Amino acid sequence: MGESAEPGAEPSSRPRRRRTVTAWLVVGAWGIWALVRLAGGDRLPVVQAPAAPLLALTPYVAAAVPVPIIVALLLRRWRAAAVAGAVAMLLLGAVVPRALGGDQPNAEGPVVRVLTANLLFGRADPARLVELVRSTRADVLSLQELEPEAVERYERAGLAALLPHKALDTRCCAAGSGLYSRYPLRVLPSLPRTQMAMPQAEITLSGGRRIEVTAVHPVPPISSGAFRAWKRDLAALPDARPENVASAGAADQPVRILAGDFNATLDHANFRGLIDRGYADAADRAGAGLIPTWGTTEPGPRITIDHILADRRCAVNKVEVHDLPGSDHRAVFAELRLP
Repeated sequence: MGESAEPGAEPSSRPRRRRTVTAWLVVGAWGIWALVRLAGGDRLPVVQAPAAPLLALTPYVAAAVPVPIIVALLLRRWRAAAVAGAVAMLLLGAVVPRALGGDQPNAEGPVVRVLTANLLFGRADPARLVELVRSTRADVLSLQELEPEAVERYERAGLAALLPHKALDTRCCAAGSGLYSRYPLRVLPSLPRTQMAMPQAEITLSGGRRIEVTAVHPVPPISSGAFRAWKRDLAALPDARPENVASAGAADQPVRILAGDFNATLDHANFRGLIDRGYADAADRAGAGLIPTWGTTEPGPRITIDHILADRRCAVNKVEVHDLPGSDHRAVFAELRLP
């Protein structure tokens, strides 16, 4: 007679099944994230609102792609390991190029230097902000969360002496924004029906070339209502080139630049859709697209939500990200050469 199993012993197939299920559950978690990211989760019906804040964490998920591979290998589930490897390639392919930079167009126009900073309700250190303007030789400064009372502090610290021309829409708390310029500007109509102020201005550079700059600050998409406003505000931003302009006359048109706190990363389909309307992300083109700009002063994930978008015909000479004491954001600087 054969040996009987010990009391309480499991059939050998049960632990194998458990290992299989465990491996595929881990691989599935990363796989679902990759599918949602590649499918443009913040545009998918039903899941778009909850997906939007989560998608900002995609670089962290991509950095952890060895986990499902290692788990599958340790459990000797080779098919799961192969699928985990494919998922890793998808996620890394979406994230890694931001650190590598992109091709530059052959731009031969004047150089313009743009600086953007979220001031955290006007609490950012005035001396540091002015020093950043001076050290970067910024021609244009986009400010978000600019309260009325904060304007005097920044200008008293020397901001107006460096950038004497301005287009401000100051409001309480996080809603105010403003533009400062080294060169004369003409105030353009603000974007209509946005929850936060988004002033716009046409700036004439020293050689006569013109740029149109928008200070960007949609609400963060952290609830269903805020998501709808965020999506609407991104859609309301102007295309890189004016409509109905023949290519022959394009050189005479202002070059458009968007600068500010977009509350969006390159993992948001709505943000990528904006870029596809004729823009390039300066940091992405310069290989600085993974440098975090928000969350650096508090525990928790640090993400890249502050951007400078320029007409894709512009070349990006450099991008820098600077600490800004008093704010929970870092300032972003880009030196651009116009077409």
